[in-house]
Amino acid sequence: MFSQTVEYAMRAVLALAAGDGSPMTTRQIAETMLVPQSYLSKVLQALVRGGLVYSTRGLKGGFVLVRSAEDITLLQILNSVNPLQRIESCPLDLDEHHTALCPLHRRLDQAMAMVEQAFSTTTLAEILSEENPCPTLQTQLQKLLPSVPEPDKKTD
Repeated sequence: MFSQTVEYAMRAVLALAAGDGSPMTTRQIAETMLVPQSYLSKVLQALVRGGLVYSTRGLKGGFVLVRSAEDITLLQILNSVNPLQRIESCPLDLDEHHTALCPLHRRLDQAMAMVEQAFSTTTLAEILSEENPCPTLQTQLQKLLPSVPEPDKKTD
């Protein structure tokens, strides 16, 4: 139902939300979230155009979220890369369907409405705080946490 572009966009934004707020390069995100780097760069540019991500160039450049994880919904991510299009009129342009959708298109639109509702009320912060997190995602996100140096050990 969702394109690979949507999947990659969601994973990229999750990586940025899970990080420490410092800019992440395309390469860092790609390696962490197991996304092809060349494709990810296009996805990240769409997220920049969508107003969810800010990019900076230079030695310490990269991508950061424009807003906090609590203020970004899955629907905003989806609409930045592949806008959800509800069915408002018969896609077949049939005259007999000009006032109402046929049963098939009505049900398809109802399904899209449910996705729209679920995604509009789900934030990145909620995904990151799930009680039963995906172990694969948790392993990937652990790579983003700053490593804590071990205390110096004294030898006698």
